[in-house]
Amino acid sequence: MTVKEKREKRKNLKRERIIETASELFSKKSYHEVMMDDVAKLTSIAKGTVYNYFISKEELYYSILKLRLEKLTNSLTDKIRSETNSIDALRSFVTYFYTYLMKYRSFFLIYRKESLRADNGICVELRSLENELRRQLTGIVKTGKIKGLFRNIDEDFAVNVILGSIYGTVHRGIDNHIPEEIVIKEREKIFDFILHGLLSGFDNNKVFPLINKTIVITRTVDQSKESSAVFSELGAEVIIFPTLEIVPPTSWEQFDEAVADSTKIDFLIFTSAHSVKMFTKRCAELKIVFDYNKIKVVAVGSKTAGICRKSGLPVHIIPSKFSGEAVVDELSKHDLKGKVVLIPRSALGREVLPQGLRELGAVIKSVPVYNVSLPAGDSIKENIDRLNAGNPDLFIFTSPSTFENFLQIMKIEDPVRFFKGYLIAAIGPTTKSSIEERRVSVDIIPDEFTNEGLAKAIVDHYKK
Repeated sequence: MTVKEKREKRKNLKRERIIETASELFSKKSYHEVMMDDVAKLTSIAKGTVYNYFISKEELYYSILKLRLEKLTNSLTDKIRSETNSIDALRSFVTYFYTYLMKYRSFFLIYRKESLRADNGICVELRSLENELRRQLTGIVKTGKIKGLFRNIDEDFAVNVILGSIYGTVHRGIDNHIPEEIVIKEREKIFDFILHGLLSGFDNNKVFPLINKTIVITRTVDQSKESSAVFSELGAEVIIFPTLEIVPPTSWEQFDEAVADSTKIDFLIFTSAHSVKMFTKRCAELKIVFDYNKIKVVAVGSKTAGICRKSGLPVHIIPSKFSGEAVVDELSKHDLKGKVVLIPRSALGREVLPQGLRELGAVIKSVPVYNVSLPAGDSIKENIDRLNAGNPDLFIFTSPSTFENFLQIMKIEDPVRFFKGYLIAAIGPTTKSSIEERRVSVDIIPDEFTNEGLAKAIVDHYKK
């Protein structure tokens, strides 16, 4: 860090200290009772220095509101943009809004008592930020109505009720001095209350067959968001608990050697979307081009096939079932004797597929293009807190790694005892076998190994 950067960092820290201290004072006293002398004294910063940051008490007061509102609005914009459906967008808005206000309690108290009627430029900005918050929430409600997720309700009325519910819950939390661990539970309660208000008016059990069910999804962050959209639209509350991250292989040496002469490859088999993405990325880095008029591309599953096509790869064969055994069965219809088959896959991939193809006479090049690791440490605590606050009904595991990593993250020594009373869904027989090796029962396994197939199997299970 340069001298200039260090100086700027110190200035920002000092500015934040002034804002925090002033927020506390303004939240407890009226505007006219707070003096700049008080701010200087409590921050141990010279009064003249305080004025270097804020030329007047009025500027300091409105800067508190503006800075906090800007941060809130910008963060909500990012969170909502990343969601794929109205229910998840509403959850992000409500839970983050509530958590933010509970974190900056002094700001909230000032914000709620300030009428923002002063005729100056900064008040215009504050009203603009307030309107942006309302616009975001209105957009969520409107989209939910259009897609049939929310009932036909007046949007302004809904926004007022939602914001009023959040503000009321924050006031109660401040009055009761609730600790951080309770904040996590409270934000889920307030979301549940708001969501059910928007959903009422339907025959919920028909329109939302998974309503009042809480499902834990343990895939990567990106995959979990895709899965979450499917289950949220069926009415479930989803807890995203990523148990793994996709990372490059320890070494690209095997892959680079395998594709050095692409003209000698006859079949290319992709067993997952991850393998397609990592394969195409590495080939682009190596500037290697395949002649797909001479290579048969096999994709295991419709999702993998879709990623192939999106990446510009043709798909010639999609096995009827999404498993290694099904690929072997499908390719047994071809003469594989002496044919070179490239399988870019996980470093932890099973040997069923390569071994089965070898027995058919194929020359196998099974090379790692990605590995899986535990999520970054910073996110684990928040995920555990969310899980502990969520009271789940069902856990979904989509690979042996998701299950084993979950046990490791949660430090579970007795899986049978931990999962007692919960339903377990596994996306395929391999995952099911891995879980059952730990003597944990698997309750649900779909006929089709996709999000939609899994959702159907779960809905059917609850209908029994």
